[in-house]
Amino acid sequence: MSKKTDKNSYTIIFAVIMVIVVGSLLAGVAQGLKSKITLNERFEKMQNILYAMGVNDNEGDGDISFISTDKVEEAFSKYITKQLVIQGEEVTEDSEAYLIDIKQEEAKAKDPNYKRRLPLFVGEKDGKTLYVIPMRGKGLWDAIWGFVAVDQSLVVQGVFFDHAGETPGLGAEIKQRYFMDDFTGEHILDGDTFKGITVAKGNNDPVNENKTDNKVDAIAGATITGDGVTAMIKKDMRMYLPYLKSLNQ
Repeated sequence: MSKKTDKNSYTIIFAVIMVIVVGSLLAGVAQGLKSKITLNERFEKMQNILYAMGVNDNEGDGDISFISTDKVEEAFSKYITKQLVIQGEEVTEDSEAYLIDIKQEEAKAKDPNYKRRLPLFVGEKDGKTLYVIPMRGKGLWDAIWGFVAVDQSLVVQGVFFDHAGETPGLGAEIKQRYFMDDFTGEHILDGDTFKGITVAKGNNDPVNENKTDNKVDAIAGATITGDGVTAMIKKDMRMYLPYLKSLNQ
């Protein structure tokens, strides 16, 4: 006589019970960690914005070191003097503009009746006013994003880039200092004409001395990711151009 536990129905019932129990445990853990995950995401945004402004704990030439999470809120309050939201011709202050999801805003903007919210962060560092622009684009495999800090003359003062899944050693290098540091000092305009910045192969400027050519050297073997950075900067910075140009009028 076979035991009850040898029946297929027992195995199925046991598996269902285990799925329910494990699923409930995982859901409980996720719910318990939700507030901490949200807080860490906020800290990361603050760190990225500050990094683009040149507020970081970098030492030497290679490593990237953000302001630590236990100090980032204080530093953010110190260096970011205003958070703005641009909607068409309307500009308002919002102390939580950094929480705006630009991916969601881009999706909503497909509706021609929706006015996209554009967050802009105004900071002060070393006696200079900086404007930090968030942006998002497409790399080779997945999303890329970043922040570009410019002064009132639309000269880049710093950047931060990151990615969701670019190739290690190739496209993933956009978040390395040797690439990001090349953007500092680059001009967004050519005279009064908006050019953005092109990640260019064969730039013939290996040490990036020419800051008025609207170009930085590409990463070897990462053409598509570099093109994505170029397109991202031109696409998203163009939306802020009317406001940024108005600062000099």
